[in-house]
Order: sequence, then structure tokens, then C-alpha cells
Amino acid sequence: MRLKSFTAPTMTEAMELVRQELGDDAIIVSTQRAAGSKGVRITAALEPADADLAVAELLGESVDSSAAEAVRAALAEHGVPQKVADRLVNAARTAEISDPTLACAAALEAGFTFAHLPEHSAPRPFMLVGPNGSGKSIAVAKLAARSVLKQRQVGVITCDNIRAGAVEQLAAFTSILEIELVRARGPESLARIVESTNGLFDLILIDSPGLNPFKQSDMDYLQALIEAADVEPILVMAAGGDAIEAAEIGEAFANVGATRLFAARLDTTRRLGSVLACAEAGQMAFCDVSASPHVASGISPISALSLARLIMPQPAAPQTHDQTFWTEATTS
Repeated sequence: MRLKSFTAPTMTEAMELVRQELGDDAIIVSTQRAAGSKGVRITAALEPADADLAVAELLGESVDSSAAEAVRAALAEHGVPQKVADRLVNAARTAEISDPTLACAAALEAGFTFAHLPEHSAPRPFMLVGPNGSGKSIAVAKLAARSVLKQRQVGVITCDNIRAGAVEQLAAFTSILEIELVRARGPESLARIVESTNGLFDLILIDSPGLNPFKQSDMDYLQALIEAADVEPILVMAAGGDAIEAAEIGEAFANVGATRLFAARLDTTRRLGSVLACAEAGQMAFCDVSASPHVASGISPISALSLARLIMPQPAAPQTHDQTFWTEATTS
């Protein structure tokens, strides 16, 4: 694996540097806020990966303003904030693509970044962070299962000493995967555990306690955990809910270093406006999504095209968002 780091003022600019240097097959293995600035630092690698449909190849199709209007209608149905929707509709119109889903994909590609979590190895531990009840523990279990099924060595640590039964819940999953769950009791304990696991695992996943993003003492504690072990925080946000509140949550977790968004519980909602608002406000890249309560299924990297398929009406698909449709939307 060839690793290289890139630093730029924004996630979009950093991703562009990655594409210029390593091409579209690059895998984003780590992102973080650049030290001493508001910039972003990305570590990328070259390894085989399935490439999404190149939206840029579609720009030669004929102009059809109805595609942009279809995008506008779909974004309104999903409760996307007006400012974000206007920007995406303008991008869809500029793309000059007649197919509404592909026009939406082009707009999302222009307006957001996509950097899925590596399945094989990463130089820094990933800490799943977010409000209480957002789905962090199940996300840890799903990510661990995905890598274990690919014969990778995975370490799992929990810092959640607050919620009743939190450790037992995650331990039930790790036991099935034959992974020892290690419990950290604060920043210093976490730092010692991570240091002791150096070189033992391909991936290290850390479950954090659910914390109030609007309570400064909670966010200070989370910041201490993140800095103690030099981890990359990944925000887990449950789909659905109020878009304005989600945007404020995104900003709060971006302030402690989160640069990627894991969208959970897509199977229990019909509107994704809050997820888009969260990524926009926190200037975060979309990484992976979850659409099933089952540990061994329903998790996938997300791309502009697969997200567009979830946003736009799909006449040929079943009317319910069952697992088959969701899998086709995110993997086709």
C-alpha cells in the first residue's frame, strides 16, 4: 500500500489534491483537522477498489432543465435546508445532464466529498462519536465484522462507561466475532491501551460514550479522549430528525476534529435532509452508511451516485425501502 498525506484549507481542496496525485482509485485511510489551522489533512493510499460510475463522462448529454427541477422537488421532499438545496439545484443545472438521478449525482459530487472508511488497514484508530442513541456501538460492530470477514485483525475498545449495559451490548457482538473487547476508563487509560496495541491490529475501532454536543463539559471530555490516543473521530448520525438541529450537531463534532460522517439507520427513515445538513454544516465527507439492524449486513461505502439513488424517486424499484433496494442503490 502506498501512503501519502495531503493538506489543504478545505476537505474539497484536499480531496482534489488526492485525485490529482493518486487518481480516482485512491482510498482515504485517515482525515484530521490540520494542526494549528482550520485546514484538513488527508492520508490516502493506492489499493484496488471498485470505481463508481464517472459522472464527468456524462456531461456531454443534452441540457434539460426538467432534471434540475426534479432534483429540487426531491430535495424538498427530503427536507433539505433551502440554502443547501439551492446550491445543489444550481450544480445540477450546470452539469447539463438530462437524467434526474445522474444530475443529482453530479450535484452531490460537486457539493460534497466522499471518503469511505478503509476495510483492510489504517494508520490511526477510528473513534465513533456522536450523540446518545445515534448508533455508534452497532456501527463499531458492523465495521469490525466487515473487516473480520476480509480476514483482517481488528481491535475493539470501548470508552462508554456511562450508558447502562453499553459494554455488555458491544461485548455480545465482539464475542461472536471472536474479538476481545477492551475497556478504557478515561483518556489516560485509552492512551495506554492504544499504545499497547501498536502493530497488533490492521484496524482499531473505538466506541465512545454518547455525549451532549451542546454541553461544553461533554465535548471537552470527548476532546480529551481524541487527543489522548491520536484517534480519528468519525461522527455517527442517525438519519431522520430535524435538519437544523442536525446541522448544529455537525458543527459541534467538527469542532472536536470529526471530518467524516457515517449515516446510520437509513432503513428507518424516508428523508435524508438532516444528513445532508449535518455534512454541509460540519464540512464533513460522507464515508459509510448503515441500513439494517443486523451486524453482518446493511453497511456500505456511500458515493455521490448511490446517495443520489436514495434521494431521487426510482420508478422501477419497489415502493418500500427494503434491503434489496437499498443494496442496489448503494452498490450498483
